[in-house]
Amino acid sequence: MIPRAARTVLKMLGGAAIAAVLPIAGLRWFEHQQTYHPIRSLSAEPSQLGRPWEQAQITTNDGVRLHGWFFPANPDSPRKHLAVLVCHGNAGNISHRLGLYDALLATGINVLAFDYRGFGLSAGTPGENGTYLDARAAHTWLQARAFAPEHILVYGESLGGGIASELALSSPCGALILDKTFTSLPDIGSELFPFLPVHTLGSIRYNTRARLPQIRIPVLILHSRADSLIPFHHAEDNFAAANQPKWLQESSGDHNDGILDRTRFLASIELVLNQLAPH
Repeated sequence: MIPRAARTVLKMLGGAAIAAVLPIAGLRWFEHQQTYHPIRSLSAEPSQLGRPWEQAQITTNDGVRLHGWFFPANPDSPRKHLAVLVCHGNAGNISHRLGLYDALLATGINVLAFDYRGFGLSAGTPGENGTYLDARAAHTWLQARAFAPEHILVYGESLGGGIASELALSSPCGALILDKTFTSLPDIGSELFPFLPVHTLGSIRYNTRARLPQIRIPVLILHSRADSLIPFHHAEDNFAAANQPKWLQESSGDHNDGILDRTRFLASIELVLNQLAPH
Protein backbone atom coordinates (compact mmCIF):
# COMPACT_ATOMS: atom_id res chain seq x y z
CA MET A 1 0.00 0.00 0.00
CA ILE A 2 1.37 3.43 -0.97
CA PRO A 3 1.72 5.78 2.01
CA ARG A 4 -0.47 8.89 1.99
CA ALA A 5 2.53 11.21 1.64
CA ALA A 6 3.76 9.27 -1.35
CA ARG A 7 0.32 9.36 -2.94
CA THR A 8 0.27 13.14 -2.51
CA VAL A 9 3.64 13.47 -4.22
CA LEU A 10 2.51 11.24 -7.09
CA LYS A 11 -0.64 13.32 -7.56
CA MET A 12 1.45 16.49 -7.63
CA LEU A 13 3.83 14.99 -10.17
CA GLY A 14 0.92 13.77 -12.28
CA GLY A 15 -0.68 17.20 -12.22
CA ALA A 16 2.60 18.84 -13.21
CA ALA A 17 3.01 16.37 -16.09
CA ILE A 18 -0.49 17.11 -17.38
CA ALA A 19 0.13 20.85 -17.07
CA ALA A 20 3.30 20.44 -19.13
CA VAL A 21 1.77 18.17 -21.77
CA LEU A 22 -1.43 20.11 -22.45
CA PRO A 23 0.28 23.23 -23.89
CA ILE A 24 2.43 21.02 -26.13
CA ALA A 25 -0.62 19.09 -27.31
CA GLY A 26 -2.37 22.38 -28.00
CA LEU A 27 0.60 23.62 -29.99
CA ARG A 28 0.67 20.38 -32.00
CA TRP A 29 -3.03 20.80 -32.84
CA PHE A 30 -2.58 24.47 -33.74
CA GLU A 31 0.48 23.64 -35.86
CA HIS A 32 -1.41 21.01 -37.84
CA GLN A 33 -4.44 23.27 -38.31
CA GLN A 34 -2.28 26.09 -39.64
CA THR A 35 -0.25 23.84 -41.93
CA TYR A 36 -3.00 21.94 -43.75
CA HIS A 37 -6.21 23.43 -45.18
CA PRO A 38 -7.61 20.67 -47.42
CA ILE A 39 -10.86 20.98 -49.32
CA ARG A 40 -12.56 17.71 -50.24
CA SER A 41 -14.95 18.82 -52.97
CA LEU A 42 -13.64 19.61 -56.46
CA SER A 43 -14.63 23.01 -57.83
CA ALA A 44 -13.52 22.51 -61.45
CA GLU A 45 -13.09 19.77 -64.02
CA PRO A 46 -9.93 19.06 -66.03
CA SER A 47 -12.02 19.06 -69.21
CA GLN A 48 -12.30 22.84 -68.81
CA LEU A 49 -8.81 23.13 -70.27
CA GLY A 50 -10.15 21.75 -73.54
CA ARG A 51 -7.43 19.17 -74.04
CA PRO A 52 -6.93 15.42 -73.43
CA TRP A 53 -6.58 14.25 -69.83
CA GLU A 54 -7.03 11.16 -67.71
CA GLN A 55 -7.59 10.22 -64.10
CA ALA A 56 -4.49 9.14 -62.22
CA GLN A 57 -5.05 6.56 -59.50
CA ILE A 58 -1.94 6.44 -57.36
CA THR A 59 -1.20 4.13 -54.43
CA THR A 60 1.47 5.00 -51.87
CA ASN A 61 3.89 2.59 -50.22
CA ASP A 62 1.76 2.64 -47.08
CA GLY A 63 -1.40 1.77 -49.02
CA VAL A 64 -3.12 5.18 -49.32
CA ARG A 65 -5.07 5.79 -52.54
CA LEU A 66 -4.43 9.17 -54.11
CA HIS A 67 -6.30 10.97 -56.86
CA GLY A 68 -4.73 12.96 -59.66
CA TRP A 69 -5.07 14.29 -63.18
CA PHE A 70 -2.62 13.61 -66.00
CA PHE A 71 -2.47 15.93 -69.00
CA PRO A 72 -0.39 14.52 -71.89
CA ALA A 73 1.76 16.80 -74.00
CA ASN A 74 0.84 17.40 -77.61
CA PRO A 75 1.93 14.37 -79.68
CA ASP A 76 4.15 16.53 -81.91
CA SER A 77 5.86 18.35 -79.04
CA PRO A 78 9.68 18.04 -79.01
CA ARG A 79 9.37 17.94 -75.21
CA LYS A 80 6.82 15.16 -74.97
CA HIS A 81 9.39 13.03 -73.13
CA LEU A 82 9.37 15.53 -70.22
CA ALA A 83 6.82 15.62 -67.41
CA VAL A 84 6.28 18.00 -64.54
CA LEU A 85 4.98 16.72 -61.22
CA VAL A 86 2.99 19.44 -59.45
CA CYS A 87 3.10 19.51 -55.64
CA HIS A 88 0.48 22.10 -54.73
CA GLY A 89 0.22 24.32 -51.68
CA ASN A 90 -1.39 23.70 -48.31
CA ALA A 91 -4.95 24.71 -49.21
CA GLY A 92 -7.68 23.55 -51.57
CA ASN A 93 -6.97 20.73 -54.00
CA ILE A 94 -5.94 20.09 -57.60
CA SER A 95 -9.14 21.61 -58.96
CA HIS A 96 -8.09 25.11 -57.84
CA ARG A 97 -5.03 25.33 -60.10
CA LEU A 98 -6.19 24.92 -63.70
CA GLY A 99 -4.40 28.10 -64.74
CA LEU A 100 -1.09 26.67 -63.58
CA TYR A 101 -1.59 23.43 -65.53
CA ASP A 102 -2.57 25.36 -68.64
CA ALA A 103 0.58 27.49 -68.46
CA LEU A 104 2.84 24.48 -67.90
CA LEU A 105 1.22 22.61 -70.79
CA ALA A 106 1.97 25.57 -73.04
CA THR A 107 5.67 24.70 -72.73
CA GLY A 108 5.06 21.39 -74.52
CA ILE A 109 5.53 19.04 -71.56
CA ASN A 110 3.27 16.55 -69.77
CA VAL A 111 1.67 17.54 -66.46
CA LEU A 112 0.71 15.36 -63.49
CA ALA A 113 -1.26 17.04 -60.70
CA PHE A 114 -2.17 15.02 -57.63
CA ASP A 115 -3.74 15.57 -54.24
CA TYR A 116 -1.98 14.67 -51.03
CA ARG A 117 -3.72 12.35 -48.61
CA GLY A 118 -6.70 14.11 -47.08
CA PHE A 119 -7.03 16.58 -49.96
CA GLY A 120 -9.68 16.40 -52.69
CA LEU A 121 -10.59 12.84 -53.56
CA SER A 122 -7.46 11.32 -52.00
CA ALA A 123 -7.91 9.08 -48.97
CA GLY A 124 -6.20 9.50 -45.62
CA THR A 125 -5.18 12.39 -43.37
CA PRO A 126 -2.39 14.85 -44.18
CA GLY A 127 0.90 14.90 -42.32
CA GLU A 128 4.51 15.72 -43.16
CA ASN A 129 5.83 12.21 -43.68
CA GLY A 130 2.63 11.23 -45.48
CA THR A 131 3.00 14.05 -48.01
CA TYR A 132 6.54 12.85 -48.73
CA LEU A 133 5.23 9.34 -49.39
CA ASP A 134 2.53 10.82 -51.63
CA ALA A 135 5.03 12.69 -53.81
CA ARG A 136 7.22 9.61 -54.14
CA ALA A 137 4.20 7.57 -55.23
CA ALA A 138 3.32 10.17 -57.87
CA HIS A 139 6.93 10.11 -59.05
CA THR A 140 6.76 6.30 -59.32
CA TRP A 141 3.48 6.59 -61.27
CA LEU A 142 5.21 8.75 -63.86
CA GLN A 143 8.08 6.29 -64.16
CA ALA A 144 5.55 3.51 -64.73
CA ARG A 145 4.35 5.62 -67.68
CA ALA A 146 7.88 5.38 -69.14
CA PHE A 147 9.14 8.80 -68.04
CA ALA A 148 12.80 8.55 -67.14
CA PRO A 149 13.55 10.03 -63.69
CA GLU A 150 15.90 12.61 -65.21
CA HIS A 151 13.02 13.79 -67.43
CA ILE A 152 10.71 14.51 -64.47
CA LEU A 153 10.61 18.09 -63.20
CA VAL A 154 9.21 18.65 -59.72
CA TYR A 155 7.22 21.83 -59.19
CA GLY A 156 6.51 22.86 -55.58
CA GLU A 157 4.04 25.63 -54.78
CA SER A 158 4.36 27.20 -51.32
CA LEU A 159 4.16 24.27 -48.85
CA GLY A 160 4.57 22.03 -51.89
CA GLY A 161 8.12 23.32 -52.19
CA GLY A 162 8.98 21.55 -48.96
CA ILE A 163 7.54 18.35 -50.41
CA ALA A 164 9.17 18.84 -53.81
CA SER A 165 12.59 19.48 -52.27
CA GLU A 166 12.38 16.25 -50.26
CA LEU A 167 11.48 14.34 -53.41
CA ALA A 168 14.35 15.93 -55.34
CA LEU A 169 16.73 14.85 -52.57
CA SER A 170 15.42 11.31 -52.09
CA SER A 171 14.61 10.41 -55.72
CA PRO A 172 16.32 11.11 -59.05
CA CYS A 173 14.70 14.03 -60.85
CA GLY A 174 15.53 16.36 -63.72
CA ALA A 175 14.94 19.74 -62.10
CA LEU A 176 13.32 21.43 -59.10
CA ILE A 177 11.04 24.47 -59.30
CA LEU A 178 10.16 26.30 -56.07
CA ASP A 179 7.29 28.78 -56.36
CA LYS A 180 6.71 31.12 -53.36
CA THR A 181 8.30 28.57 -51.03
CA PHE A 182 9.46 29.24 -47.47
CA THR A 183 12.87 28.16 -46.18
CA SER A 184 11.31 25.93 -43.51
CA LEU A 185 8.01 25.76 -41.67
CA PRO A 186 9.56 26.75 -38.32
CA ASP A 187 11.13 29.78 -40.00
CA ILE A 188 7.88 31.09 -41.46
CA GLY A 189 5.93 29.97 -38.39
CA SER A 190 8.12 32.02 -36.08
CA GLU A 191 7.58 35.06 -38.30
CA LEU A 192 3.80 34.64 -38.42
CA PHE A 193 3.46 33.68 -34.74
CA PRO A 194 6.44 35.25 -32.92
CA PHE A 195 4.78 34.64 -29.54
CA LEU A 196 4.95 30.84 -29.95
CA PRO A 197 8.04 28.62 -29.40
CA VAL A 198 7.83 27.28 -32.95
CA HIS A 199 11.50 26.43 -33.40
CA THR A 200 11.68 24.71 -30.02
CA LEU A 201 8.43 22.73 -29.91
CA GLY A 202 7.25 22.58 -33.52
CA SER A 203 7.12 19.08 -35.00
CA ILE A 204 6.48 19.84 -38.69
CA ARG A 205 9.64 20.93 -40.50
CA TYR A 206 9.46 20.99 -44.35
CA ASN A 207 13.04 22.26 -44.29
CA THR A 208 13.80 23.10 -47.91
CA ARG A 209 16.81 25.33 -47.22
CA ALA A 210 18.59 22.52 -45.37
CA ARG A 211 18.13 20.17 -48.34
CA LEU A 212 19.15 22.51 -51.15
CA PRO A 213 22.93 22.21 -50.65
CA GLN A 214 22.57 18.45 -51.22
CA ILE A 215 20.42 18.73 -54.37
CA ARG A 216 22.47 18.55 -57.57
CA ILE A 217 19.96 19.34 -60.30
CA PRO A 218 18.87 22.68 -61.84
CA VAL A 219 16.84 24.77 -59.39
CA LEU A 220 14.45 27.57 -60.35
CA ILE A 221 13.04 29.79 -57.60
CA LEU A 222 9.98 31.96 -58.32
CA HIS A 223 8.79 34.56 -55.82
CA SER A 224 7.04 37.91 -55.71
CA ARG A 225 8.26 40.85 -53.66
CA ALA A 226 4.58 41.62 -53.06
CA ASP A 227 4.02 38.28 -51.29
CA SER A 228 2.52 39.29 -47.93
CA LEU A 229 2.47 35.76 -46.48
CA ILE A 230 5.96 34.46 -47.29
CA PRO A 231 8.43 37.35 -47.54
CA PHE A 232 10.86 37.55 -50.43
CA HIS A 233 13.87 36.91 -48.20
CA HIS A 234 12.81 33.24 -48.03
CA ALA A 235 13.42 33.00 -51.78
CA GLU A 236 16.77 34.76 -51.41
CA ASP A 237 17.84 32.41 -48.61
CA ASN A 238 16.78 29.34 -50.60
CA PHE A 239 18.63 30.66 -53.64
CA ALA A 240 21.80 31.19 -51.62
CA ALA A 241 21.62 27.59 -50.37
CA ALA A 242 21.07 26.03 -53.81
CA ASN A 243 23.76 24.74 -56.15
CA GLN A 244 24.33 25.85 -59.73
CA PRO A 245 22.67 25.90 -62.15
CA LYS A 246 20.08 28.00 -60.37
CA TRP A 247 17.86 31.00 -61.06
CA LEU A 248 15.88 33.41 -58.91
CA GLN A 249 13.07 34.98 -60.92
CA GLU A 250 10.63 37.58 -59.63
CA SER A 251 6.93 36.94 -60.17
CA SER A 252 3.94 39.23 -59.64
CA GLY A 253 1.13 39.59 -57.13
CA ASP A 254 0.38 38.37 -53.64
CA HIS A 255 0.77 34.83 -52.37
CA ASN A 256 -2.60 33.51 -53.54
CA ASP A 257 -2.97 35.52 -56.75
CA GLY A 258 -1.96 32.75 -59.13
CA ILE A 259 -0.16 33.55 -62.38
CA LEU A 260 -0.69 37.24 -63.13
CA ASP A 261 2.05 37.62 -65.76
CA ARG A 262 1.92 34.49 -67.91
CA THR A 263 4.64 35.72 -70.27
CA ARG A 264 7.10 36.24 -67.43
CA PHE A 265 6.15 32.91 -65.88
CA LEU A 266 6.72 30.99 -69.12
CA ALA A 267 10.04 32.74 -69.71
CA SER A 268 11.17 31.63 -66.25
CA ILE A 269 10.14 28.00 -66.85
CA GLU A 270 12.04 28.06 -70.14
CA LEU A 271 15.28 28.65 -68.23
CA VAL A 272 14.97 25.18 -66.74
CA LEU A 273 13.53 23.46 -69.78
CA ASN A 274 16.33 24.73 -71.99
CA GLN A 275 18.76 22.92 -69.69
CA LEU A 276 16.91 19.65 -70.26
CA ALA A 277 15.45 19.87 -73.76
CA PRO A 278 15.94 23.05 -75.78
CA HIS A 279 13.37 23.87 -78.43
